[in-house]
Amino acid sequence: MAKHTLSTLEAFLIFLLVMMTAVTVALLSLLFITSGTIENHKDSGFPVTQSPPATLGSTATQGSTLTHGSTATQGPPVTTTPEPPLFQNFSGYHIGVGRADCTGQVADISLMGYSKTGQNARGILTRLYSRAFIMAEPDGSNRVAFVSIDIGMVSQRLRLEVLNRLQSKYGSLYRQDNVILSGTHTHSGPGGYFQYTVFVIASEGFSNRTFEYMVTGIVKSIEMAHKNMKPGKIFINKGNVEGVQINRSPSSYLWNPPSERARYSSNTDKEMIILKMVDLNGVDLGLISWFAIHPVSMNNTNHLVNSDNMGYASYLFEQEKNKGYLPGQGPYVAAFASSNLGDVSPNILGPHCVNTGDSCDNANSSCPIGGSSMCIAMGPGHDMFNSTQIIGGIIYQRAKELYASASQELTGPLAAAHQWVNMSNVTVWLNSTHTAQTCKPALGYSFAAGTIDGFGSLNFTQGTTVGDPFWDTLRDQLLGKPSEEIKRCHKPKPILLHTGELTKPHPWHPDIVDVQMITVGSLAIIAIPGEFTTMSGRRLREAVQAEFATYGMQNMTAVISGLCNVYTHYITTFEEYQAQRYEAASTIYGPHTLSAYIQLFRALAKAIATDTVANLSRGPEPPYFKQLIASLIPNIVDRAPLGRNFGDVLQPAKPAYRVGEVAEVIFVGANPKNSAENQTHQTFLTVEKYEATSATWRIVHNDASWETRFYWHKGLLGHSNATIQWHIPGTAQPGIYRMRYFGHHRKQDFLKPAVILPFESTSSAFEVVTS
Repeated sequence: MAKHTLSTLEAFLIFLLVMMTAVTVALLSLLFITSGTIENHKDSGFPVTQSPPATLGSTATQGSTLTHGSTATQGPPVTTTPEPPLFQNFSGYHIGVGRADCTGQVADISLMGYSKTGQNARGILTRLYSRAFIMAEPDGSNRVAFVSIDIGMVSQRLRLEVLNRLQSKYGSLYRQDNVILSGTHTHSGPGGYFQYTVFVIASEGFSNRTFEYMVTGIVKSIEMAHKNMKPGKIFINKGNVEGVQINRSPSSYLWNPPSERARYSSNTDKEMIILKMVDLNGVDLGLISWFAIHPVSMNNTNHLVNSDNMGYASYLFEQEKNKGYLPGQGPYVAAFASSNLGDVSPNILGPHCVNTGDSCDNANSSCPIGGSSMCIAMGPGHDMFNSTQIIGGIIYQRAKELYASASQELTGPLAAAHQWVNMSNVTVWLNSTHTAQTCKPALGYSFAAGTIDGFGSLNFTQGTTVGDPFWDTLRDQLLGKPSEEIKRCHKPKPILLHTGELTKPHPWHPDIVDVQMITVGSLAIIAIPGEFTTMSGRRLREAVQAEFATYGMQNMTAVISGLCNVYTHYITTFEEYQAQRYEAASTIYGPHTLSAYIQLFRALAKAIATDTVANLSRGPEPPYFKQLIASLIPNIVDRAPLGRNFGDVLQPAKPAYRVGEVAEVIFVGANPKNSAENQTHQTFLTVEKYEATSATWRIVHNDASWETRFYWHKGLLGHSNATIQWHIPGTAQPGIYRMRYFGHHRKQDFLKPAVILPFESTSSAFEVVTS
């Protein structure tokens, strides 16, 4: 995340105040749906092996056992969907692509990423999508699925539920080893879909409404890709992208060995890797691009749900390929996936003191007057919307060039390997004689300082290596003291929150983590459960490629896919960890986290290269918490003003607008979160043009268009307004237009259950002229 996970600790302090007034956990439990039950989630069809992890070389799962007991849930009844026949006599792969909406709530929910208190959703700029790609060998014997999702990160609960539903529909066809779920890391998507307490607090509760919407969308995208499979070919290409990144912790990067840094021309990874997918006739099917950049062009003052710079690149690519279709529609699917973006910012003007204009590019990201709260990095545009389009546009343009020139075909078998690992207890072999241990999770002081992309509002500073007596005392009184063991393990990190030792109401951070890798011919996709820094990613890629080469698989390309399967914050190098800036303070398993991951992923690479994946230990199953803290924002009945109805126009459109102006209409509104429960309408708005020849209205934009904005203004006692804006582009044709509003309102009669009812409204017609 671009900032700290708990906000500026304000959400955390609110939680602590509740605990103080409660005194006991019993009162806190009143926030729960019911008592907290833990389930061990059965895997989705992956073969169980009880053999020891001999291929690991280290005790990756030391101290952990598979849990099979009375609390374990049984998988749902399997209703296997018949397989479509696959044509086998061709060279290439069966390829399927699919895209589905996974937006969830766009109001009354916190945006996930900055974790800034009060940064709740209040409308929508663009919809969020799940983009699925399935690849199978010609005879159908092996297949893999890669899914890029416009969300902050994939939560463990989300992944387990998706796999459970896939098992119900397809049996063992799609499993935890061959399905990668990757978040794009937009910081403007809804939260509320997590199960570990840190993230539940950051999301201000669990939203089953958003969770179900996301799960349904992800599964639907995979179903679409499954149905659309056809013979085709995959081409790979690589190239640098210039002018869109800076390293937001350059002083940490300098802690890495000079000899290592000398091998690279930049302190960020500029290389983009793309896959071009076509059918056997050369018809375009889809694109996957991996590139390291934080989607934080939309800053922490934003309240509109959107997919940020990487989503804008997807939008441009899909609009180019799906001509004549509205955004979010059409057969072509383009995913711009995350990579090792941990220390990479798109705010390329760099950090400056907003009060003086001076640079604050220092180890503490602090200004002489105002401290860290004044040190902010800006994007290249005149506002965050413009910066998003500039950065996303450059990324799109480079991907378009690489796509057009892609000629190297991927060939060879498909493979997948996966393990669950207890990351709080991995023995790391530093050399042939010395070992080290990973740690129980903990967050350091600098995590509360935030970053130059989004600072913390409390008085914390990056680069802090010594604790503060005030915060230590407050923590000790409310949460208990961290053990000497955890403090010693995390040195030099001064521990602010010893999350690995906090288990009420549920564990605060995950112990069980996915490590996963799939290969498509000579391409290895490494699914990382967090945010690797630039140098961390380089070390991991090199180690995996070297492991493959050791066992005869030369010239493998390794790509890092970020924010996959479960979120575990950041992963820095051991050297960067010593600096204890934000990324290091958020490396929750301690200074040897990266070494542990390198060891684990090398084991997966070896298993694939030697065809011994079946011998890998499955590892300890992660928990699945059925009851979580309910959303702190209640559902209330929507009300229209006296004498008004939902959808009535309060401010009409002007009779005419010029190209470049903003058409705006204000309606009597209702809470948009109702539309995440009752999906009668697939958009909150349309912009429509009158076609005189057919006497019909043609939709030219919807709420997935970057030209439209939907703002929701919350009033008192269930009253609200909705504002629809159309930022009329230069490409707009002269003519007669109108805007329509689609919504749902919550109604509840006395002593009756609440119902959600759809409504719609239309503005007056207006003219668009070119001059």
